[in-house]
Amino acid sequence: MPELTRRRALGAAAALAVGAGAQALAAPAASAASASPNGPAPSQGSMAGHHHGGPEAFDEVFRGRRIEGRPVTGGGHHHGAGYAVFIDGAELHVMSNADGSWISVVSHYDPVPTPRDAARAAVVELQGAPLVPFAAN
Repeated sequence: MPELTRRRALGAAAALAVGAGAQALAAPAASAASASPNGPAPSQGSMAGHHHGGPEAFDEVFRGRRIEGRPVTGGGHHHGAGYAVFIDGAELHVMSNADGSWISVVSHYDPVPTPRDAARAAVVELQGAPLVPFAAN
């Protein structure tokens, strides 16, 4: 039997850690998929108005700025899965990521869970400055 060296021990520990991490990541997806063949049952809130899982519309004042968000249809430069966000009437360019998070042109490297949170983060980042419209190429 070969002698146990530090190199072999660290290699075995790394292999076990990778295997455990992969299993931990796969377990939630497998349990969610096996819960129901048609996915999770829709909640009563999502059934109202035939909401299909997109972000809810909002219109509020946050730190003295009016922020709005709503589903949109048609062309334009929307990468936000058919969703538009406005700060004081100027459009804030938002994009949805593959993991469901959202980013904006103002806070591009700080993903947030919803377009409302993206608008709020932009208001904080702007510190009272007006939002300049994003010019699409």
